[in-house]
Formats: sequence, C-alpha cells, structure tokens
Amino acid sequence: MTGPFPDAPPPAPRRALEDLLAGAGLPPGLAAGVTLTGSDPVLPSSFAVGTVAQATIAAVAAAAADLWTLRGGRQQDIAVDMLHAAQEYRSERYFTADGNPPGRVWDAIAGPYRCGDGGWVRIHTNFPHHRDGILKLLDCDYSREAVQAALENWRADAFEDAVAERGLVATMMRSPDDWLATPQGAALAGQPLVSLERLGDAPPQPLEPAERPLAGLRVLDLTRIVAGPVGCKALAAHGADVMRIASPNLPFIPAAVTDYGRGKLSAYADLDTAEGRATLAGLLKEADVFVQAYRPGGIAARGFSPEQAAQARPGIVYVTLCAYGYAGPWAGRRGFDSLVQTASGINHAEAAAAGIDGPKELPCQALDHASGYLMALGAIAGLKRRATVGGSWHVRVSLARTGRWLQGLGRVPGGHACPDPAPGDDLFEESDSGFGRLRAIRHAAQLSATPARWERPSVPLGTHPPVWPD
Repeated sequence: MTGPFPDAPPPAPRRALEDLLAGAGLPPGLAAGVTLTGSDPVLPSSFAVGTVAQATIAAVAAAAADLWTLRGGRQQDIAVDMLHAAQEYRSERYFTADGNPPGRVWDAIAGPYRCGDGGWVRIHTNFPHHRDGILKLLDCDYSREAVQAALENWRADAFEDAVAERGLVATMMRSPDDWLATPQGAALAGQPLVSLERLGDAPPQPLEPAERPLAGLRVLDLTRIVAGPVGCKALAAHGADVMRIASPNLPFIPAAVTDYGRGKLSAYADLDTAEGRATLAGLLKEADVFVQAYRPGGIAARGFSPEQAAQARPGIVYVTLCAYGYAGPWAGRRGFDSLVQTASGINHAEAAAAGIDGPKELPCQALDHASGYLMALGAIAGLKRRATVGGSWHVRVSLARTGRWLQGLGRVPGGHACPDPAPGDDLFEESDSGFGRLRAIRHAAQLSATPARWERPSVPLGTHPPVWPD
C-alpha cells in the first residue's frame, strides 16, 4: 500500500487469514479448515483489533496443523472465536497467581505529554536505564509533574530526535498521513509483513511422525518484552520445546515472565561473558528455531547474527524482530508497541475517532501480540521449507510493519461505542506454576486432533539448567 490508509470497513476475517497464510508462503486454502466466529468491534477501537487477533492466532494454528499433516498427521478442524482471541491479546492483564493479580506494568512517568509547541510525545521508562536517561536529558525530578514542566521547554520533534541520539525511547505523535510522508513510513511500503529469506544451504530435514505439530522441535527464545515471548509461547502451545534464555543482569517485566512463560523452560546465560556465549553456542547446535529481539546489531556483536547462526547450525530457522523495519533511517532505532502506535498515527487516529484531544492507545498491545504470532507463523513456514527443500531460513517481522498492516485493514464504524468487556470464566484455565496456582487465559485456537496446550508451567527466570531435555 502506497496511498493513504483506507477508511473503509475491514475485510472479512477469513480474507485476512488467507492473506496472512499466502504472505508466509503457505497455501491460503488452509483457511478453509478454520471456523471463525464473531465480528468487529469486540473491543472499543476504530481499528479491526479483533480481526487482527483472530486472524493471526488462526494463521499459526492452521500452519501448525499443516505441518502436522506433513509429519503424517490427519486433517483436523480448527476454530477461533474473535472475542476470545482479542482477550488473549490482553492476557497479561487478567492472570492471577494464588489469587493475586499482576503487579503494575507501567513506570510512574511513562506515557504521553504535551510539549511547548503543542505537539505530543510519548516516553517509555519501564526499564531503569531508559528512565534515568530521560530524566537526565530533561534535567528534572522523577514525577509526572516535573517531566511535564520540563517538556514545556521542548518542541516535540526536537525531543524525539534528542532521545534517539542518546539511544533512549520516545516518539512524537503524528497523524497517519504525516507518518506515511516520513522517510521511514515510506520505507515500510516495500517491506513484507512476514519476510522469509533463505540464509544458506542445508539438506532437507524431514520431520518424523509425532503426536503434536511441533513436538521434538527445539526453540531458543532470546526475547524479553511482549512480542517475542508471545510468539514463542504460541510455538510451545503446539508442542515445541521452548527454552527461554535470559541474562541474570537484565531487568524483566514480572507479568511477562509469569504469563508469557507458560510452556517454556527458563535458563540463564550472560552473553556478555565468554561462558554465556559458549553456553548459547552449544544450545544452538541442537536447536531448530532461534528467536531474538535484541536491539539492531546487538546479537551480531555477540556472535549470533543470522549468518553466524546458519554457519554454526545449518538448517536453523532464525527469527528476528525489530521496531521500525529493516530499511529506512529509523531501522536502527529502539522501540516498543506504545511508541510505534504514537509515531505511526494510530494514537492520533484513535483519538480523532473518539473525539478527544491527545493520544489514544489501542485497547490492547495489538502490535506486540500480532507481531508475536507473525513470528510464530514465519517460524513454522520456515520449518516446512526446511523439511521439504532444505536450507537455513531467516524470518523478519517488525512492529511498525505490523502497524501498517493493521492500519491498512480499514476502520470499524462506531468501534468506540463497543463495551470494554472483561473475559468470562470460560476463557480461563488453572494450573500449578512456579508462582503458585496460576489462573490465566487459555489459548483461543481450538484444534480437534492436537489441542493447543502448555505442558510446562511458567517458572521464575533461570529455573532450569541451560541443557536441552532428552
């Protein structure tokens, strides 16, 4: 799409599902075996967040079921309800551990502010080094009032540039048209939603028969915020052995560890040390999928670029997530869902539709969750290619390109009049975990022959040794 974002109503969810499958190089006819119930709006938004949630979750389920038939499994029925899918996009809000709700996710000064020129910016300070850097730049105390007072001396665009120069994270609010007119907005037009490129040669690696679509496949999860952990959680739901690798020296969001850790092993490896890099190298040699969301260039500096991984483990499916895309002047910038929403016009468009001044967020972190499922979709597509034609494969997804897809689906008339529902009891499941008795949203994709489930409980970081299980 090179013109303005459409205002027309979104397409039927099945069309969105078919397009996702085709874009990942999978047969769009797989959508015929999926029952999709519900229609937008299911959450209060002028964007088709329900369609996005339903289509991405269904695409991963359909791809997993397709891979299972390649392993000798039979055709099966799949069903995804739109409201259930949308509530799974907010799963981190609703879980309880021993009856206790998740703790506070957002830092006290994170969020939107009006600058002295009347423009708006959004800052992200959930991690201490980002918070401290913003406070140093503004030379102010740690309070919303102090930050607001300091930003009254800034133009929104100048603040955005100053933040980027220092490797911090904040963006200026733009309209959708203003975003499309930027060099970065224009650069996204030529980038696929899910990029799947051959990294190198390797013989085909057929998959043996198994009880579940991804059983026996090993996934290294080197992600820690939302999108990557959600994508790897989806792979675990279909039977993959997922090992989350965390640094003992980096901060994590507790809610993300508890909820997105379902189905995963969790081990420590400090990649800033020779020992940690050697540990990861050993795990990589026996892995099938390598998922990373380091800042651009960060993982390559530690010896695990896509090319290095493919050389060490021919046949690897390497999955990369970035914030703003893989070309354009912002390709190297750090970013998060909320900041991409602000920069790319989503907050502006939501506010205009709701008739309010200032930024308005989507009712869920749709860019994060959608990107996570797109990463999982690309990983499964890469595994299928490895099994049939061989090769090592590189999957690339970006939050901004996902946002462009969401915006390109059109708008939901009267979307903000939709109630904001709490999930019903029927959407929850309970299990023991490393955090106590966990009550959390169950997976929205229902498969008739290989039900999606998380066999391993979520556990605190570093619970397991960095060794693949037998």
